[in-house]
Amino acid sequence: MQAFTDAILTALAAETGLARDDLNLETPRNPELGDFAFPCFPLAKTLRKAPPIIAQGLAEGLTQRLEGIEVQATGPYLNFRIDRPSLAKSVIESILAAGATYGHSNQGAGKTIVIDLSSPNIAKPMSVGHLRSTVIGAAIQRLHDALGYTTVGINHIGDWGSQFGKLVAALDRWGGDVDLDNDPIPTLLKLYVRYHEEEEGDPSLKEAAAEAFRELESGVDGPVRAVWRKMTTLSLKEFDRVYKRLGVTFNEVRGEAFYETYLEPTVQRIVDSGITEVSEGALVVSLKQFGENLPPCILRKTDGTTLYATRDLAAVFHRWELYSFERCLYVVGGDQRLHFRQLKHVLDRMGLDWEPRMEHIDFGMVRLPEGKMSTRAGKVVFLQDVLDEASRRATEIIMEKNADLPDPQAVGEMVGVGAVVFNDLKRERVKDIAFTWEEVLAFEGDTGPYVQYTHARLASIRRKVEAAGEGSGQCDFAAVAEESTLILELGRFPAVLVRAAADAEPSLLTQYLLGLCRMINSWVARSRVLGQEAGVTSARLALANSCKAVVGNGLGLLGVPAPEEM
Repeated sequence: MQAFTDAILTALAAETGLARDDLNLETPRNPELGDFAFPCFPLAKTLRKAPPIIAQGLAEGLTQRLEGIEVQATGPYLNFRIDRPSLAKSVIESILAAGATYGHSNQGAGKTIVIDLSSPNIAKPMSVGHLRSTVIGAAIQRLHDALGYTTVGINHIGDWGSQFGKLVAALDRWGGDVDLDNDPIPTLLKLYVRYHEEEEGDPSLKEAAAEAFRELESGVDGPVRAVWRKMTTLSLKEFDRVYKRLGVTFNEVRGEAFYETYLEPTVQRIVDSGITEVSEGALVVSLKQFGENLPPCILRKTDGTTLYATRDLAAVFHRWELYSFERCLYVVGGDQRLHFRQLKHVLDRMGLDWEPRMEHIDFGMVRLPEGKMSTRAGKVVFLQDVLDEASRRATEIIMEKNADLPDPQAVGEMVGVGAVVFNDLKRERVKDIAFTWEEVLAFEGDTGPYVQYTHARLASIRRKVEAAGEGSGQCDFAAVAEESTLILELGRFPAVLVRAAADAEPSLLTQYLLGLCRMINSWVARSRVLGQEAGVTSARLALANSCKAVVGNGLGLLGVPAPEEM
């Protein structure tokens, strides 16, 4: 599509005398009017004519300049319709030539995007709640990769904080009753829940936890730090099992503990900027100027220990110094909006001009039917269990419907895990999700398996045509010209990627794929590829292969496998 828009904009610039960069095309609300439209309202002041008269005057000159593109003035708009065989040839050949890189560009060359994603807490299980940050963040990273940006995906592990003091105290008290080495994450969860059940009625337990955290923060390499290291090692091993199944990797895995040596310089840097004050014994930055009810950002508590905000500030300073990022995206739940507002306001008060580049990419929470998930209360659904169940159910369905499939378990894993990932990414990220097994594991309707099935169906068409020795001749693009709606949608794919990356909104891509697959399946149902005249079969196969490439590329960017058979 870019070739056509370039030609139209160049012709418009020549006819109007305006700079090409100042001209923008729109998509008509009514597709019958054309493929592109140009509103003449901005020209009215310069040319001192009514927009409909301007449109009428420009139409004749543009018709002379544009070959294969029909130009028509409709009221204040100029509408452009591309010759259908030319459209089909251009879009299909562009897709097939680019293959796996169709939709990619170099628009982000020389710019770095830092993405903070996943970020589970050590000693806690990865629940379905952790899925959101992981798959949304990974999709955003892949989108930016496709556009030529240098991306840095950081898994900022929660391996510091007062909860570790609580776990150390719980292990000291009840460690002899559990098997930490062979069943680490469920064991630590049980200890964490038990601690919170007994904390209020046992002041000595609470004091033991506070003392353990003070020792951890002191830097002393003693028993507390040894327990903390063991919990960290066991947890990271469990996390990696889940990441492997999701196909998610990171450029950096850094815990909060990494910034331990950066904490004091960070606090000093903020103090030196002249914006701190002491309030009730704590070191804080007042944020009243940003709203009378906005609480201060606490940098250091009265007992001298730091908080999550201090560590996040240390991290963002470190990231800026390393990468001079274009954007630093924090893919973190919407319940942390206040935290990120406070961080950005601190940077603002420090006068740092890169503060706007730090963005909180918030998302809605996952809720169980009985309410919000809570690790403290033990109300969680393990992500590993969800993936296991999805894979099992998908394998059963596949074996039932296609008993001859060579490796149904492998395809079942692709479809099951893909269903879970796609289900999370198919809605706007800011919307809450009510977790139900029925929806997460649905394989019909607007689901990942539906899109995967479309890809497999297109792969099957290709295999059958090639096995019959057809489809290798010259394409008669006039034979697929009537499929202009589908072809225009294929041509829209690069623009979808640009917008999805800019908005950090993977659902724009999932919704595009669902709509595209409906169009594809409708076309396949009414248009036979095999056994047609040579030019017709070749053109229809080329269109099918183009559709397969776009669906496969889109699924890959979402982190959903694209099976060749189902």
